[in-house]
Amino acid sequence: MQNSPGIAALALSLLIATLGPAAAAAARRAQPPPATDEQIAVQLRDTALAGQNVAMDWVSELTTRFGPRPAGSDNERQAAEWAAARLKELGFSNVHIESFPLTAWVRGVESAQIVAPVAQPLVVAALGESPPTPAGGVEGDVVIYPTFADLKAAPSGSLPGKIAFVAARTVRTQDGAGYGAAVEARSDGPAEAAKRGAIAFVLRSVGTDSNRLAHTGTTSYVDGRVAIPAFALAAPDADQIERLAALGGKVRIRLSSSASYVRDAHSQNVVADVPGRVHPDEIVLLGAHLDSWDQGTGAIDDGTGTAIITAAAKLILDVPERVPRRTVRVVLFGSEEVAQPVAPFGAFGGHSYADNHKAELARHALAGESDFGTDRVYSVALPVGVVKGDFAATVQRVLQPIGVLPAREPARHAGTDVAPTIEAGVPAFALLQDGSQYFDIHHTANDTLDKVDREQLDQNVAAWAALVWLAADGEVDFRSKAPGP
Repeated sequence: MQNSPGIAALALSLLIATLGPAAAAAARRAQPPPATDEQIAVQLRDTALAGQNVAMDWVSELTTRFGPRPAGSDNERQAAEWAAARLKELGFSNVHIESFPLTAWVRGVESAQIVAPVAQPLVVAALGESPPTPAGGVEGDVVIYPTFADLKAAPSGSLPGKIAFVAARTVRTQDGAGYGAAVEARSDGPAEAAKRGAIAFVLRSVGTDSNRLAHTGTTSYVDGRVAIPAFALAAPDADQIERLAALGGKVRIRLSSSASYVRDAHSQNVVADVPGRVHPDEIVLLGAHLDSWDQGTGAIDDGTGTAIITAAAKLILDVPERVPRRTVRVVLFGSEEVAQPVAPFGAFGGHSYADNHKAELARHALAGESDFGTDRVYSVALPVGVVKGDFAATVQRVLQPIGVLPAREPARHAGTDVAPTIEAGVPAFALLQDGSQYFDIHHTANDTLDKVDREQLDQNVAAWAALVWLAADGEVDFRSKAPGP
C-alpha cells in the first residue's frame, strides 16, 4: 500500500524535530515529487487493463440477481436499491435514489402465424408501448414496403384491413449509423400505417443478425396512444414473407398480443459521488441506464455500461495520492428504453435528472454516457473547446497505447440519458465503441452475460478511468470556445 501525502508530511515533520534542519532538507530533497495527472491516468489505465476493477463482478451480479429490468417494474426498482447499497459499500458519497412517475408497459404473451397461402409459424416481438390485439388476434393481408419512405409515400386510406410490413434491412456499421437510419420505422411506423387504415404494423427487426430472434424496441405514442398493434419480425421470418410474396399471390398473417399498461408506475435514478477536494460543486457526470428490455437480461444493454462507469469511478475513488479536484458523479438512469404518452415523451430518467439538478447544471463541467455494449473503445471525442491543446495531447498520449484515437469531430452528443443535461449547456465527451457486432443481439433474448468479453470490458474501464481522471483533476474549462487555427 502506498503512503498517503498526509503520512509523508507527518514523517517529514518528525524527521525535522529529530535530526535538525540540515538533515531534514536532505530528506526533503529525497522525497519523490507528487505524481502528475498524466502519471496517475496511466496507472488507472493499466490497473483496469489488468482486470483489477469491479466491472465484471458488477454486471454479473446485476444480471444474475435481477435478470431483465423493464422500466417501471419491480425488477428495475430492486436493482436500483441493490445498486445504491453496493455503491455505498464501495465507498461512494451522497448515494441516493431519485424516483419519478411513468407509464410502464408489460409485454404479455404474443404470437404470429402465416395463415395463407399455407400455415407457418412466425417469430415476432411486440414493440414496446404497442397496444394488445383483440382476444382472437388480428388477421389481414400483408402489404410490403421496401423502405419506410415507401410507406410514408402511400396514399391516405390505402391500407384498410391490411397489415403494413416495412422490410428494410439494418446496415452493419462501426459507429451505429445503420441503426440510426433504420430505427425511424420502428418508432414512427405504427402511426404512419394507422393513418392509412392498417389494422397492424410489422417490420423487419432493427438488427444486423440472421438469427431467428426478434429485436424489440420502443415505438412512439401519438396523442397519448399507439394506435395499432406493432411487431418486429425475426430476420429469417421477414425473408420468408418476402419470398412468399415474390412467388405470387397474397400473404396473410395473424398477430396476437396481450400487452398491457401500468399507468401509475415509477422508475428511478441512482446517484453517487466521488466528492472533489477543491471544486466539489464542479461535476464530471458519468451516465448509463439501469433498465433493460425484457427478453434477455440486459447484460450488453446496458448492464455493462453501468459496470464500466462504476468501475472507472471506483478506481478514481481509490487513487492513493489524492482525490480529484472536481466531483465525479455516477448516475444510473431509469426508464431509458421506453417512450411515454406525455411530454417529454422519452428519456424520462435523463429529463428527471436535469430537472432535479437544474440549479447545479451551470457548474457541471462535462458529461458522458456508456450505452453501446462492451466492444472496445476505438476513438475519443472531446468538447469543441479542447480538441486542440495540452489537454487533448495528454489524452492522446494516455489512450493511444490502448487503441483509442482522437475522433475526427468534436463531441456534441453523448447518449440518450445525458442529452437533456447537454442540451442545458453542459459540454459532452464520448468514448466511441466498436458497434460492428452490437446490433446482432441488441434488444433480443440473446442479450445475456455470456456475451460480455472480459478483455474488452476492461479496456472500456481503462479508457473511462484515465479520461475522467484527467478531466476531473485538471482545471480545464471545457465550456470554452474552440481555439483558432
